[in-house]
Parts: sequence; structure tokens; C-alpha cells
Amino acid sequence: MAKIVAMEVRDVRFPTSRDLDGSDAMNPDPDYSAAYVELHTDAGPDGYGLAFTIGRGNDVQAAAIRALAPHVVGRDVPEGAEALGALSRALVGDSQFRWLGPEKGVAHMAIGAIVNAAWDLAARRAGLPLWKFASRMTPEELVSLVDFRYLSDALTEQEALDILRAAESGKAERIARIEAEGYRAYSTSAGWLGYSDAKLVRLAEQAVADGFEMIKLKVGGNLEDDVRRMKLARETVGADIRVAVDANQRWDVSTAVSWMTALAPFDPYWIEEPTSPDDVLGHAAIAKAVAPIRVATGEHVQNRVVFKQLLQAHAIDVLQLDAARVGGVNENLAILLLAAKFGVPVCPHAGGVGLCELVRHLSMFDFVAVSGSDEDRSIEWVDHLHDHFTDPAVVRDGRYLAPTAPGFSARMHDATLRRFSFPDGPEWTENAQ
Repeated sequence: MAKIVAMEVRDVRFPTSRDLDGSDAMNPDPDYSAAYVELHTDAGPDGYGLAFTIGRGNDVQAAAIRALAPHVVGRDVPEGAEALGALSRALVGDSQFRWLGPEKGVAHMAIGAIVNAAWDLAARRAGLPLWKFASRMTPEELVSLVDFRYLSDALTEQEALDILRAAESGKAERIARIEAEGYRAYSTSAGWLGYSDAKLVRLAEQAVADGFEMIKLKVGGNLEDDVRRMKLARETVGADIRVAVDANQRWDVSTAVSWMTALAPFDPYWIEEPTSPDDVLGHAAIAKAVAPIRVATGEHVQNRVVFKQLLQAHAIDVLQLDAARVGGVNENLAILLLAAKFGVPVCPHAGGVGLCELVRHLSMFDFVAVSGSDEDRSIEWVDHLHDHFTDPAVVRDGRYLAPTAPGFSARMHDATLRRFSFPDGPEWTENAQ
């Protein structure tokens, strides 16, 4: 049996703050970064995963991943649901490491990076892209991957089985549709808070010309500026294109309501992260007050339990899972099942290095094997840094193309790893201030 013989962790950072790419009301100077994981085997291929951060936090994130190496090195190479479930349970069940969470924050993101790398490895060995690899698992195998602890008051194993078994019908047709048509995308590239009005207008026009049916603007810095920018965006794209807004956790509940009341004349499709991602009741109050504007959140929701509560409280209209925030594919499967149970559409977060590459697999798997629906669903598209990946995400005519290469698409080019490794890569040594 092939073994995992080493786990390598690299600190990779990109200087996106130089052009204010990724800037928003809470993160004015992000340097998109990845704590990058390589699982080396004695038989090939290797597996790749990452945790997304925005700069100095990468020091802490990489250290957390390295601390989990004893659970990984020496294990048999995972090939299916049983091994992938066992690895996840071993990592989450480390009581001393769990104390740092439990199942939240840096510790949980470290688990997610390793679990995702293990899925990448298993899919590579199967010769399949992850979305198709997972879709070929039986409902029973998929349910075995989910930790139902803390969920059973909202979703039982039997209910999960029923959801997955119902999705078996038409699965082949949905796979064919994904391969032929791809999956709907929306663009955030026009809306970074640090961009000038002229750049916003130019990029919004380009997004519509490129076939996107929705764009998103960052808000929350200054109300007068946001009203002006929202008016500009609406005038630029017209009435038929959806314009979502994203406050990146900037507001208290009352501020969120008053701010969105001011933006309401310009028909915002959703308000994203209007307040703390941990504030379930705050989201519920905002959702009630600003309806019919939708409330969306998820990129900073730390685990399946908080997602469960958001759904139970009718606090969100759109669920935005993140491939690298929770405990990897296993926990995201639980979150997809919860969303299906409550009938809430999933529109993943992808603003960050590698996230577009990863989440397309999760949305396509959801469509094929879980919800069976793509109604009111789309994946965020941010046109940054894709050329650093060996299997980059591609959007054409406003739709993500289905990945065909084996794995989870997290592998970076060797040249990228050399140039952008921190602090010794040439990108950082040659541009030191």
C-alpha cells in the first residue's frame, strides 16, 4: 500500500496590496496568501491543498498545519470515502489541538488544508477531477464522510441519505450539462473599494460584455461614496443585471439596516456579510428588516454548526461556503446537505488565491449529486492569480468551465512557489522596502 512519506508546508504570498486588488472596508491592504500543503507519497502522485490568508497571518497558519504532521505522515494514501473520513476524524479529534478551536479559526483551517490535499491526492489517483470523483461516490459513502454531531436536530443521517438518493435520478444528465455548459459565475473584479469611479465603470462594462449576469461591489467605507458608486454601477449595467454588495462584516445591526435602506433605490440583489459572521440573531434581524434584499454570508462562518443555526433562524437567503475556511471537503459536504435540507441556494465565496480553482468543484458536485439544482446559484469570479495554478479556473461567457484534470486544482507551478515564497522568494527580496 502506498504511503504518505512527508508533508511539506510553504508560505506563499502575492503583493496584491500594491494595486489595491482585494481591498474592502475591513481589509484595506490585503496581500493574498496561501499556507500551501504538499503531501508527498512513495508511489506518486502527490496531493496539494491550501489555506487562504491575506499576509502576516500566514506565519501562524503555516505553523498550525505543520503541527498536524504526525497525523498524516506514515498514513496509507487515501483512495476512497473510508480513508478520507478516517483522516478527517483523526485531525478533528486531536484533543490538544482541538482546544485551540474547537473546530474554528486557524486550527480548523489547518485541518481543512490537509483534508483538501488528501482529497486532491485521492482524486489524482483515481484520474478524475474532484467534482466527478465525489459525484461517483454512493449516498452511503458520502454520508459516512459527514460528522453529524451537533447537526442531528436539523439534519439526520437518514435525511441526508434521502437527499442524496433523490439526487441519483438524472445525475448522468447533469454531469453532461456541466461538461457542455459549465456553471454560472458572477464577477467581483469591478467592485474593490480602492478602485476609482472610472475603473469601476470600465470594469463593470467589461463584465457585462463578458457575459456576467451579476456583479458585486464592496461597500461600508463611507455612505455617501457607496451611494455614488452604487448609482454609477446601476447606470452602467442597466436594470437587468444583478448588483450585489458586500460589507465584509463592517456594521452593527442598526447600521446595516440604515445603510441598506439608503442603497435600496438602486436594487441591490444581496447584502453580503453585513455584520459579524458569528452573529446569527443579528443576521436574522437584518434579513427581516431589509427584505426583499437578500442576506448572504459564509466566507468567515467557522463551521457547520454556525451554518446550521443561520439556516434554522432564517437568517440568510444565500449560503456562501468557502473551500478553505472550514474542515475541508468533508465539512463542506455537511454544509451542502444542510443548505439542500433548508432550500437555500449556495453561492460560494471565491475572492482569494486558489479559491476559484477549488469552489468550482464543490458547486458542480452539489449540482450533480446533492441539490440537483442550479437555480439562483452562481460562483464568485475574481480575475486574479489564476496563472499561478497548473489547472487554473476558466470562465467563458460568464460561466465556469468544468475542470477535467485529475485532482482538486490546488497545485501551484514550481516557478510560482520559488518566486513568491515568503520571505526569501525574489518577489519579496527584490522589492523589500
